[in-house]
Amino acid sequence: MGESVKAAGVTKVEQQKVVIPDLTIKDLLSAIPEHCYKRSAFRSSLYIVWDFLLLATFYAGWTYADAQITPERVNFPHPYLYPAARFCIYALYSFAAGLVATGLWVIAHECGHQAFSESKLLNNTVGWILHSALGVPYHSWRITHARHHASTSHMTADQVWVPKTRSQLGLPPLDPAKEDLDGSSVADEIKAEFMEALGDSPIGASLNVAGALLLGWPLYVLFNRSGQKSYPKGTTHFVPGQPLFKPHEFSQIIISVVGVALWVAGLAYWVHARGFADMFLTYFIPYLWVNHWLVLITFLQHTDPLLPHYRPPEFTFARGALSTLDRNLLGEAGKIMAWIGAATTHGISETHVVHHVHSKIPHYNAWEATDALRARLARAGIHLEGKPGGWLEMYRVYRQCKFVEDDGNILFFKNAQGLAVTRPIMPDGAISDSGVEIDSK
Repeated sequence: MGESVKAAGVTKVEQQKVVIPDLTIKDLLSAIPEHCYKRSAFRSSLYIVWDFLLLATFYAGWTYADAQITPERVNFPHPYLYPAARFCIYALYSFAAGLVATGLWVIAHECGHQAFSESKLLNNTVGWILHSALGVPYHSWRITHARHHASTSHMTADQVWVPKTRSQLGLPPLDPAKEDLDGSSVADEIKAEFMEALGDSPIGASLNVAGALLLGWPLYVLFNRSGQKSYPKGTTHFVPGQPLFKPHEFSQIIISVVGVALWVAGLAYWVHARGFADMFLTYFIPYLWVNHWLVLITFLQHTDPLLPHYRPPEFTFARGALSTLDRNLLGEAGKIMAWIGAATTHGISETHVVHHVHSKIPHYNAWEATDALRARLARAGIHLEGKPGGWLEMYRVYRQCKFVEDDGNILFFKNAQGLAVTRPIMPDGAISDSGVEIDSK
């Protein structure tokens, strides 16, 4: 956000101008080299083999190192250092295994987009196996995720990370005498009302972010938390006949539920055969890391003060596809960690914009496609590379993105003070009927 200025009980901010795309999907696709669209079952399968080899290597390394940390083999000056060392080694294992398992999740996600191979049967078979092994109802989520791609950042049709509006949060109606619709100016008394209603304490924000990272994914598929607000209470991915699905998709939902039921049965058998601790440490903690990365990655892809959301009069597929960001996962921790984050999760965070432009591009071709698309967007004054993705960035974005207005058709997030970082401008001096004053310069 630009520098804020306070005068006579009013806070004003200098907003960053964001170009609202006026490109067609044909224009975007033509910028991508033709060979980037090619899918190879053999090449895609090699990544699955590689991921499982990494998981086996991490498991072998953890169990071997853990066995070596005994007084007979290692001389530590204090007995408490032995469990501390074993904990550190396990923490490294669970973190690394969680990242690689997230990569397997990404491959299953590509199967749902038919990007794994040219065979629909192979795609759905591999996707169902991998996603079921990670507790995901494959077809149920594939169906709603496809709808998310069709309506990204559409206020009433998108499926997940849909912003809450002023009225949905119970905030007082907009008072034009005390605040601007675009969030550039807010009276102090209105700011105080917002702060009291929304809260913006560092501790509260940290706890909310932690809760989302731990429980956000299961709460979404089970109860539609953070999903489309127009769906009735009780909407879930696990019951056919929900508003999420069409009647002819009944059997696919059942197959999805069967996959998750087999997953639960497999974990129960693991506990019976080898004990709860073995299952919990070997599988379940890395599994929680997968859920954590999934929420962090998707939240930061689709939530940022720089990203517009649209109501029907201004929405197009191309605008929705370009209302997302590429981010270097783990880039907050430096270049080496950024490389690890990208390599283990197959670039899902770093190449997300091109994935929304054409979701059948496999991840190994998405890097070249991303470079080509960025060059085309740059000529239109559009840059969709966000700050590196990580915990600090999620915390920052969470505090900046509290709500959007009930009025207007092009919407940017406002923070807990009612101020917005950005405002829209249209390319080439075009005028929008967004309901928000548009700067056409």
